[in-house]
Amino acid sequence: MPADFDVVIVGAGAAGLSLAHHLCAPDSPVPLSVALVDAPPGPLRPPPRTWCFWEPPGGPYDPILAASWPRLRVRAVDGARTVARLSALRYKMLRSDAFEALVEQRLSRAPALCRMEATVSEVRGVPSGGGEVLARGALGERILVRGRLVFDSRPPRRLPPARTTLLQHFTGWFVRTERPVFDPATADLMDFRTPQPARGLSFGYVLPLDPHTALVEYTEFSPAPLDADGYRRALRHYTHEVLRLGPFHVTAQEHGVIPMTDGRFPRKRARSVYRIGTAGGATRASTGYTFAAVQRQSRSIAARLRGGRPLRVPPPYGRRARAMDAVMLRALDSGRVDGADFFGRLFRGVPGDRLLNFMDGGSRLHEDLLIGSRTPVLPMLRTLLELPFRPRRELPEAPPPSPPADHEESTS
Repeated sequence: MPADFDVVIVGAGAAGLSLAHHLCAPDSPVPLSVALVDAPPGPLRPPPRTWCFWEPPGGPYDPILAASWPRLRVRAVDGARTVARLSALRYKMLRSDAFEALVEQRLSRAPALCRMEATVSEVRGVPSGGGEVLARGALGERILVRGRLVFDSRPPRRLPPARTTLLQHFTGWFVRTERPVFDPATADLMDFRTPQPARGLSFGYVLPLDPHTALVEYTEFSPAPLDADGYRRALRHYTHEVLRLGPFHVTAQEHGVIPMTDGRFPRKRARSVYRIGTAGGATRASTGYTFAAVQRQSRSIAARLRGGRPLRVPPPYGRRARAMDAVMLRALDSGRVDGADFFGRLFRGVPGDRLLNFMDGGSRLHEDLLIGSRTPVLPMLRTLLELPFRPRRELPEAPPPSPPADHEESTS
């Protein structure tokens, strides 16, 4: 049976919207019919959130950025500062609502795009070719969408078997202070003046928007998330005792749980069904960053399809990057390296632009070796030799979904 669409995209988060955005670019040599199936308003639709990435100035999303920074700062446990001054790159912050509005403008002018709200129950390949999406509409009606190709961007229900799995979990407050306390040109990427957990590490993260306004987050890399009171206590301690912000107003908050795992995320579910986004391995296991890899993958897929070429879904990161991530995760989880010391060494010993390229998986072999020499070499080598003998274990379930962002009107 012929497909209803050339491409069906399931989910309208960063990965789904990015792929639709690139597929529906004007003046395509090969026009494509695209269906974008989004969850209805409710728990399956992600709340407003913040994405950060780095690239040179003048990127395609620069007009809608919340902010960008030419300097990154890391603070050690004792408060010692390391400042990385970026020359070719900028660290950028993009709000999901601004990104969605930009994509909506393009999609509204795409005549071959069909958007629908439905709760997807199954995505499957068809033996004769193509894929099918089974869903329910707002009134409970059954919906069947067929596509020559299907891309599923929904978060995975289960994480793949892995030797090491940690969670990057965080809660952030958008704060407005009474006095000017933030440097709008400098983002605090990791501030280790936070109580460290028994396993993993924690740090503060500060993204200033102006002298009075910033996103302030408390982040952990550890086996399990905290409860709401745990994050509240950690943020109150960080804002009051560490940053000493004085009186401030919390205007909004966001929360997230990101898997950090050396499990292998398969990019293909069936002959014509693919996973993209976190489900397709776009989250960097050692850092949790995802947005830049989603853009690379989406541009590559769209370029091939719009040019009429056979599809090839590229891996978000190369084998060497994945291997280094596996070593770092195991060394951190085993306690063989101290997380604050590990990241502090990297920022003290490696120029900022080079380190960001490394963190994005874009560095070359000789650069990786130079950066590796800045880490605790013996513990990392011991971990490297140990990894091939560690079994990959099945995990019970994926991390819990992020709750909706709250908007608070209280003064702290």
